[in-house]
Amino acid sequence: METLLMRTPLLATLLAATLLAPAQAGTLTIESWRVDDKALWESTLIPAFQRKHPGVEVKFAPTAPTEYDSSLSARLTGGTAGDLIACRPFDVSLALYKKGHLEKLDGRPGMENFPASAKVAWQTDDGKDSYCMPMASVIHGFFYNKAIFRKLSLQPPRTEAELFALLDTVKKAGGIAPLALGTADQWEANQIVFTNLGPNYWQGEAGRKALIAGQARFTDPAFEGVFDLMARLGPYLPKGASAQTYGDSQNLFALGRAAVYPAGSWDIAYFNQQGVEFGAFPPPVRKAGDKCFISDHTDIGMGINRKSKNKEDAQKFITWLGSQEFADLYTNKVTGFFSLSNHLIAVRDPVAKQMMDWRTQCGSTIRLNSQVLNRGTPPLENELWNVGAQVLNGKLAPKDAAARLQAGLAKWHKPAQ
Repeated sequence: METLLMRTPLLATLLAATLLAPAQAGTLTIESWRVDDKALWESTLIPAFQRKHPGVEVKFAPTAPTEYDSSLSARLTGGTAGDLIACRPFDVSLALYKKGHLEKLDGRPGMENFPASAKVAWQTDDGKDSYCMPMASVIHGFFYNKAIFRKLSLQPPRTEAELFALLDTVKKAGGIAPLALGTADQWEANQIVFTNLGPNYWQGEAGRKALIAGQARFTDPAFEGVFDLMARLGPYLPKGASAQTYGDSQNLFALGRAAVYPAGSWDIAYFNQQGVEFGAFPPPVRKAGDKCFISDHTDIGMGINRKSKNKEDAQKFITWLGSQEFADLYTNKVTGFFSLSNHLIAVRDPVAKQMMDWRTQCGSTIRLNSQVLNRGTPPLENELWNVGAQVLNGKLAPKDAAARLQAGLAKWHKPAQ
C-alpha cells in the first residue's frame, strides 16, 4: 500500500482528503412550512438537541407555507429534499408516504409517548403504518378583551344563551363590534367558526366518525344546527364584514375595537406582541350541564425522508422530538402550539394554559373534514369555506348549506350515497 501511494501521489492525496473530510452524514436538513419559527429552531430547539447529540449539524430550511407542498414534492421526487420532513396532517403527507418518500416509523423510539388519537393524522387509513412523529396541535376557542368585559361588567359565557346575551350587551353599548370576524377570506368561517362551535353539536369524535362512515349526514340536526347557530351570529359581525380579511379582524381586536374574537390558539403570540389584555373561553355549550367538546386539531408532525443519506442521525432527532424536553420547549416557545405527547407540561403563558386545560374538561376532536372527506372535487374544505361564509353573511339558508354539502359528499363518497 505504501509503495502504491508513493507511486501515485494523486491517489494518496484523494485518499487523505476522504479520510480527513467531515462526513456529510453528520448534517441534517429540516424541511418545514413554519417560516416564522426559523429563529426559534436556530436559537433554541437545535442547540437543545445538539447538547444531547454533539457533532450532529442541523439546518432548518423552511419554505413559504403557500409553496411548501408543491416545492417539497418536487424536491422529494428529484432527490434533493432534506432529511427531516415537517408533515401536514392526513392526506397531504399520506400521499407522500404512498409515493415512497417517507419512512415507516411504527415501533421507533419516541412513538410510544403519543396516544392513538395523536398518531391518526399520520397513519394509513387502516391504521397499520405510521409515517410521521406527532409534534403539536392547535386548539380553537374564543378570545375576549378583558378591558371591555370589565367596562360592561361581562363574564365569559358558558352557554349559547349567555353568549348571545353578552353579544347583545356589547351591540347595545355601541362603539365596538361584538365579534371581530370577517368573511372575505372565507377559511375562518370553517376553521375557526364551524369546526369551533360544531363539536358540541355532533359530539366530537362520535359525530366526525359517523359522517365518514355514512351513519350521519350533513342534513342531520347535529350538523345543520351548527349553521343555524352561525346564521344567528351574523348580525353581530362588524359592518362591512364581507370585505373584512383575517388580518383586518386581528387588527380590530388588537386595537380594542371588538369584544370577542373567534380564535385559533396560534393567534396567542400575535396578540401578546400587540400588548392586548385578553383571556379565552371554550365554545359555549347548548345548555348548562351539557358535556363540552373542543377542536384540538393535529397540526404538525415530522417524518424521515426515505432517501436521506443520514437516517441514523435523523432517527436520533425524531426520537428527541418525542422527549419531555422537546414537548416542553415547543409548547412554551411556540406559544399556541401544544405538544401531542403524553408528557406532563407546565404551560407558562396564561392564555395558552387556559386553552390547554380545556383538554381535561372537554372531549377533544379534530376538524370535521380533515380525514378522508377532503378527497372529492371540489374538496369539502373549500365547500365548507364557501357555504360557511355565505351563512354568516345571510346569503345562504342553513338548511340549503347542509343540503349542498351532503349532495357534494354523496357524489364521490360511497358511504354518503
